[in-house]
Amino acid sequence: MPTYDPEDVVIELRKRAAKLGSRTISLAIAGLLVLYFVATSWFTVQPAETGIIQRFGAVHRTVGPGLHFKFPTGIEKVRMLPTARVLKEEFGFATTSTENARTEYAGNKIPFKEVSLMLSGDLNVIDLQWIVQYRIEDPTSYLFQVRESRKAIRDTAEAVMRRVVGNRLGSEVLTVGRVGIATEVKAEMQKILSDYGTGVRLVTVELQDVTPPDPVKPAFNEVNEARQDRERTINQAQEQANREIPKARGEAVQTVTQAEGYAVERVNRAEGEATRFKAILADYKKSPEVTRSRLYLEAMSSILPQAKALYIVDSDQQAMLPMLSMDGAQQPISASQASKPPAGGNGGIQK
Repeated sequence: MPTYDPEDVVIELRKRAAKLGSRTISLAIAGLLVLYFVATSWFTVQPAETGIIQRFGAVHRTVGPGLHFKFPTGIEKVRMLPTARVLKEEFGFATTSTENARTEYAGNKIPFKEVSLMLSGDLNVIDLQWIVQYRIEDPTSYLFQVRESRKAIRDTAEAVMRRVVGNRLGSEVLTVGRVGIATEVKAEMQKILSDYGTGVRLVTVELQDVTPPDPVKPAFNEVNEARQDRERTINQAQEQANREIPKARGEAVQTVTQAEGYAVERVNRAEGEATRFKAILADYKKSPEVTRSRLYLEAMSSILPQAKALYIVDSDQQAMLPMLSMDGAQQPISASQASKPPAGGNGGIQK
């Protein structure tokens, strides 16, 4: 295999350049420069992006979606940011695939557990996974105000989440406190990021999964089952109380109302009888005989319709003589039957 001396190569190139001429070389270089300038002087911004143009490193202007022109690279350069999209940061897990309309996650690896495991206020360990969604509101501030803005957002989210969870009880974090935690974290994160001048606006902070660590999950599930049984028993007792108490109150009101009605009826009846007695007494004082006869007749008119037979008893007569059968059956009575005294004894009207 032949070997080449570098000096021989240089000498050969000089000879060929001399044959072409300096003018031809200059034209070739100029043509290459023109092609370079043309190729690096236009760019396209996508619909969801914003272009930031830097001139000699300093921010010169921002442009929206479409075709744009600039000075060639070396004088101006452009950087694209997805300002119209909602960006997402995941904590405690990572989305590994979204194929076939099904999202797959990875969350059991050690690096994720270092982020998701945290202490609550009562020193319980909580495994918490959450996401932070945000928009880039000021592209210039996002690029140049803070170094590594994405890392700053993640560090801020983790620090704030650990502080908020550390101020609450573990049972609250695992059950009813999720919405309150997300709201508090979002408000505090937005304040910190605005003070830093990151140029982002938070859209939402959402807790994806809040569970106890794997070793204590069985005990935690038993506690939850016991709490659910307690709540169910309380609800059943409350339901029965809501059914029985109004019923008892209704019966009590009904009894009181009946008693009041009975009292009014007895009072009115007593007052009526007293008034009637006073009227009879006044009539009796005016004409005792007439009043006595009238009372006797009234009493007999109420008693006789209930009598089955009428007997007249005479002290000088040996046997009772039936005068009238009151039950409608006009049957003759024998002397032996007539001689028998009635069951109620002698004297008066017997029934």
